[in-house]
Amino acid sequence: MNRGGFIPDPIARLPWRVILLVVLIGGFGQVVLYSAAGGSLRPWALSQGIRFFVLLAAALGLSYVPERTWRSAALPAYVIIVIALVLVELVGAVRGGSQRWLDVGIRLQPSEFMKPAIVLACARFYDMLPPNETRRFGAIWPAALLIGIPALLIMKQPDLGTALMVCGGGVVVMFLAGVPLRLFIGGALSLAIAVPIAFNFLLHDYQRNRVLIFLDPESDPLGTGYHISQSKIAIGSGGLWGKGFLNGTQSHLDYLPEGHTDFVFATMAEEWGLIGGCLLILAFLLVIRWGINVGQQATSRFARLTAAGLATTIFFYVAINLSMVMGLAPVVGIPLPLVSFGSSAQMTVLLCLGILMSIDRQNRRTVRW
Repeated sequence: MNRGGFIPDPIARLPWRVILLVVLIGGFGQVVLYSAAGGSLRPWALSQGIRFFVLLAAALGLSYVPERTWRSAALPAYVIIVIALVLVELVGAVRGGSQRWLDVGIRLQPSEFMKPAIVLACARFYDMLPPNETRRFGAIWPAALLIGIPALLIMKQPDLGTALMVCGGGVVVMFLAGVPLRLFIGGALSLAIAVPIAFNFLLHDYQRNRVLIFLDPESDPLGTGYHISQSKIAIGSGGLWGKGFLNGTQSHLDYLPEGHTDFVFATMAEEWGLIGGCLLILAFLLVIRWGINVGQQATSRFARLTAAGLATTIFFYVAINLSMVMGLAPVVGIPLPLVSFGSSAQMTVLLCLGILMSIDRQNRRTVRW
């Protein structure tokens, strides 16, 4: 029991402040979806809310999984998800021109599971590696393979945004594990050289168009550039305090495409203004900071790398989506987690939070003992 004697220790040790923040973000997301539907719980807010609380309960359940279980399951889970990605390529369901799903009674998107799985797998690899071996070449190419294989499979679906996030999560773990900075600089230079080749031969036509529109959004304002142009109008028209709840025009008059999914931040900013947008960003930053603190307090190398990698994965979700809707990055189809309608990002972020709470619980138990 805790000090007051009323709440059992396993419940008292949960990070309730962070859980409250997550509930506030998810609840605010449902308010935005309610408005995006013209003041109706259907078709988005109600189903989003049900999924959110079910997945939050699952995340709380995952917080009771011991750290050693995540450590032992990291590489087997990675292999299973890679096999699932291969099956997607062979027998996956096609939807919206993309082949990203497996129908196994329910529709699963294995690439979403790979975002936390790559962090766990890379953290496990460097946990097994002696620290004095980290700066050698043998510490680099296995991790590069761990990252590159799923990234290429995801690129073929095609899903550039998810592939970039998988690469980002793995590279962050490599950097934090102690891989020399000069190798990252060399990799960045090699990537810069390879970009023109990838742009011309690896990207699909619509992906090339998104990059060109990012560089010159006014070149096709009624075609490929329509999304980002309308997004900027919605954000700018909100001003400091916004137009007021249910008073947005860009989304309600259907000028803003995908106003309930990828561009939900524009829908929100139009009605809640700069103040609402800054408060939402602050809430995300507090959750991310908590995840980084969990890693700093961890006692094992695996836990430190995993916590930092998962917190960075959440950061990538938020940073890429906000950059996308503000015209600071090409449109790559990354939703705003816990706010955008859809289960994939919601599931991934709450899975990350569940693992972070598991590590945090282990940290608290270690400190107490």
